[in-house]
Amino acid sequence: MTAGMTVIQVAANSARTRRVLLAGGDYEVTITEDSADVDAAQRLRFEVFNNEPGYSDSIGDAASGRDADRFDDFCEHLLVRHLPTDKLVGCARVLPPPRAIAAGGWYSAGEFDLDELDPIRGETVEMGRAVVDPDHRSGSVTAMLWAALLGYLEEGAYRYMMGCVSVPLESPLGRGRELRGIRDLSRDKYRGQWQAFPHIRVEVDGKSLDELEPPETLRLPALLKGYTRLGARVCGEPAFDEVFDVGDFLTVLDRHQGEARYVERLRGAMARMKSAD
Repeated sequence: MTAGMTVIQVAANSARTRRVLLAGGDYEVTITEDSADVDAAQRLRFEVFNNEPGYSDSIGDAASGRDADRFDDFCEHLLVRHLPTDKLVGCARVLPPPRAIAAGGWYSAGEFDLDELDPIRGETVEMGRAVVDPDHRSGSVTAMLWAALLGYLEEGAYRYMMGCVSVPLESPLGRGRELRGIRDLSRDKYRGQWQAFPHIRVEVDGKSLDELEPPETLRLPALLKGYTRLGARVCGEPAFDEVFDVGDFLTVLDRHQGEARYVERLRGAMARMKSAD
């Protein structure tokens, strides 16, 4: 606490940096910059990432139990809370254009050459570090998170949402094979208008993705499935993230060209939740 500040003043400052976006059933979505909330999100991210099959064991800081980077200080953070237990069960962070400028650029620019996206830079919100507690990965929690993100875009009059979807290289099919299959499917079915070019391409034992045997069957990761259901498209080849040991696909959602039926379902959910407040 800063010298001279009362407990009431601290609570008031926290309230000004936190507000409810959506509430429905047992869950509530807030947007926040409060330091305690951000710390809780970082701890949830660390827990989820370190228990997710295929992800590197070196993610985050084991001593503090947090996954954090410098962009957290510039982002606004969306938190999904389970009201009966007051437990944080989901989170994501958003970086709108003014905050991206303050941060010195997008997080994704560290992995990709994003020159082709320059024309939409002023209309684009970057979303990242999205996780949901495995015990709460129901359709309702995921839908609430997507609805909140869509509402954030509409509230700020932003047209595009950009983000990376991570796919672990390790899989039961063999290292890199699942990533190869997802790359092929994304290129064939979900190819984006813009192309992002990875600074580091994915290689497995010196072989490119094209040299790996594609899998016979394939399921899209939940986050990528959610993106594409909204209408997001994949902007080229994945970049290799050596910290997470994953291939990152850059995706861009144009909310003016989203999948109408799914977007309307989310809008309906938003309206029902707001009317219940």
